[in-house]
Amino acid sequence: MAAVATGALYVSHRLFNVAFKRVNYVPETSAEKQKYAQQYYDYVDWFRKVPHETWYLHQNDPAKRLVATFIQHPDHLKKTVIISHGYKGNRETMANYAQMFYNLGFNVLLPDDRAHGDSAGQYINFGWLDRLDYMAWINKLIDIKGEDEKILLFGVSMGGATMEMLSGENLPTQVKAIIADCGYSSIKEEMTYLLKEQYHLPEYPFEPMVSTINRRRLGFYLGDVSAKEQLKRNRRPILFIHGGKDTYVPVRMAYENYHATKAPKQLWIVKNATHAESFWYNPAAYQARVASFLKTYF
Repeated sequence: MAAVATGALYVSHRLFNVAFKRVNYVPETSAEKQKYAQQYYDYVDWFRKVPHETWYLHQNDPAKRLVATFIQHPDHLKKTVIISHGYKGNRETMANYAQMFYNLGFNVLLPDDRAHGDSAGQYINFGWLDRLDYMAWINKLIDIKGEDEKILLFGVSMGGATMEMLSGENLPTQVKAIIADCGYSSIKEEMTYLLKEQYHLPEYPFEPMVSTINRRRLGFYLGDVSAKEQLKRNRRPILFIHGGKDTYVPVRMAYENYHATKAPKQLWIVKNATHAESFWYNPAAYQARVASFLKTYF
């Protein structure tokens, strides 16, 4: 029995490191999204060339410093979207969404989360601690742009879940609406699902062990935090988007999140899209759906 327990602990530490430890590169995208590579790099090229500023939180503390790109729209329409990137991505990987919102007349603020891109941090926290950083970015944005700035929150995958987790906080009145694309319902549910689907491992004993390691490193058990629970406290209009063929964050989680919130809400399932593919599947339809939601609620 001791050997089994030791083996399980070893595997759990390996799993934690694979899932939670910082990597200083963006992993290759999934096979089904490789076909969009040229379009993706065109957006990145735009992102690098468009006039922008670099903003910081905790600028003078190398252990806590967080970095963001701010793009000012030339029309100065007093509206900004804050965009939250996906797992092991960074602000540049959201260039396509940045351009879409810029074309819709928004200023754009794109942070790098903890342990991603140019921001500090050793461990990925799957949005739970990041939500507090986004509160700080919101406050910084209001300080710089003024009390009359209207704010939209937007995120994809882990970023979608981050914005869902943020939705339950006491948000400033300047935050008018939220769009969450393919966010998971909770870190524990997502972890348990991937254990089974990707590693063919059972929930027990691995999820509780990984959760305990996370508690020691990041201060919370995975089961203690949930996008669904936060969404129950949400008061902002919210649009949920999810690919109907998503096998990474199963589409049932979109329905769970949708049913959890009592605020004005819309759900758009993009029938043939895989994980985080909804935009790429039909960019014009995606922009039109977002614009329609904004016309109603923003």
